[in-house]
Amino acid sequence: MRGNKKSVIVGTVNDNADDLQRHLGNRQIQLIAIGGSIGTALFISIGGALNSGGPLGILIAYAGYSGIIALVNNAMAEMACFMPVSGGFIRLAGHWVDDALGFMAGWNFFLYEALLIPFEITALNLVLNFWRDDIPVAAVCSAVIVLYAACNILAVKAYGEAEFWLSGGKVILILILYAFTFFTMVGANPHKDPYGFRHWRDPGPMNAHHNGGMGRFEGWLGSLWAASFCIVGPEYISMVAGEAKRPRVYIKMAYKTLYYRFGAFFILGALCVGIVLAYNDPELVAVLESGEKSAAASPYVIAMKNMSIDGLPHLVNALLVTSIFSAGNTLTYCATRSLYALAIEGRAPKIFRKCTKAGVPINCFLLVMLFPFLSFLQLSDNSAKVLTWLTNIITAGGVINFIVMCGTYIAFHKACQVQGLDRKTLPYCGYFQPYGTWLALIFEILVVFVYGYSTFKPGNFTVEGFFTYYTMVGVAPALFVFWKFYKKTRWLKPHEVDLVWDGPLIDAYEASFVSPPVTFWTEVVQLMGFKRHVPVDKRDE
Repeated sequence: MRGNKKSVIVGTVNDNADDLQRHLGNRQIQLIAIGGSIGTALFISIGGALNSGGPLGILIAYAGYSGIIALVNNAMAEMACFMPVSGGFIRLAGHWVDDALGFMAGWNFFLYEALLIPFEITALNLVLNFWRDDIPVAAVCSAVIVLYAACNILAVKAYGEAEFWLSGGKVILILILYAFTFFTMVGANPHKDPYGFRHWRDPGPMNAHHNGGMGRFEGWLGSLWAASFCIVGPEYISMVAGEAKRPRVYIKMAYKTLYYRFGAFFILGALCVGIVLAYNDPELVAVLESGEKSAAASPYVIAMKNMSIDGLPHLVNALLVTSIFSAGNTLTYCATRSLYALAIEGRAPKIFRKCTKAGVPINCFLLVMLFPFLSFLQLSDNSAKVLTWLTNIITAGGVINFIVMCGTYIAFHKACQVQGLDRKTLPYCGYFQPYGTWLALIFEILVVFVYGYSTFKPGNFTVEGFFTYYTMVGVAPALFVFWKFYKKTRWLKPHEVDLVWDGPLIDAYEASFVSPPVTFWTEVVQLMGFKRHVPVDKRDE
């Protein structure tokens, strides 16, 4: 396939060094976007955010941060739809800003995704403890690793199908929790108690933490930090752009619907959790103080127990299992593709460029599959603490990803102005640009630096705490500086940015389709077997 221009245009993505294949349809991309943007934090860790900020504090934090990520999404959508390359924002940063920025972004994203895989497997074991505590941990770890391997090694299409069903389970879980919130608050509960917004009145809208106004502010900050690691999405769509059948059509649809997901999932989720449970609920406080992160720590499960509802907690827990598995599956996929993107840009060894006939970066996959084995560290208490420390270190990498996206867009926007490219002619033209992106960039920089403010409070400073919060804040710039001096890279000026790049190949690929784009629901109909008179994606081979 290498060196064959026609095969590159119609069968692969982007350039002669890129052998990924476009197999993902509209249905799969939409559900992968949901799978990537909805994690276990929305169902379990959100209890900690509620305890920190109270119902009003968490609502303001999640709504405000959703607005910030919507601005990031606005910028990323414009770039990804215009140049839907494999590796997404990682390669765009290297081509449109500085190769050193692409190096830093790629390795930051790779480590962020790869180190979170064992974390999700650990969370899965903890959730299983909801039913019984004698389930062999090693057996669960082994089974999950095998399933992740099967979903990601068979083919891109197999991964897309797996995520379709797993992400569908997340949507069902969310709908169940929202229905539970509404019906119980109006009195449809075993106690026949129409509690409504009682928890907003007692104990109150915000948690003062026995420190008045300052306590409320710090509690809100705690909710904001939780929101910053719960609310994601643009990066996952970016990573699948290079394997979409109609990238400039289906990727655009995925990015546009992401705005609605912010409201339907994160903002509404923050509102619901503040309705069903008080921020000072004794059981919630107890599980947070003990550090337990099982399904029992979910504010929804605690609320169901308080209302003496039987059966539903078990259904919620079962869906939590699929949700957590889906999160780890998405992390495996994205870590593999980010390493592949580094390789085809020369920022990782060439051996990682090799792909199977099914379009799977096989050597990247093999390296990524070493990380899930870190989940076996939970067999030892001391080692489990090391694992937790590692994952805490890398969490700042998520915010750094958004900072890179914003910086890349600002450079792209300036290049379009200088080179006379009318952005209104692009497949997607973002609103309020570049001002919205500047706002998001400044806010994210503040978040990543102020996140560990509690470390500097009198009497709280520890070396371990400082490194937990700020290791990646130091590592990311170090990666940038290392590559800049090692490769002597240049920060590109606006007139030097290559806005053409792989455009002609992508244009030719898009033009090869002879059928109209297939909608999400049409593909669902096809999946159900009703294919008669239903259009499909057809190309002129």
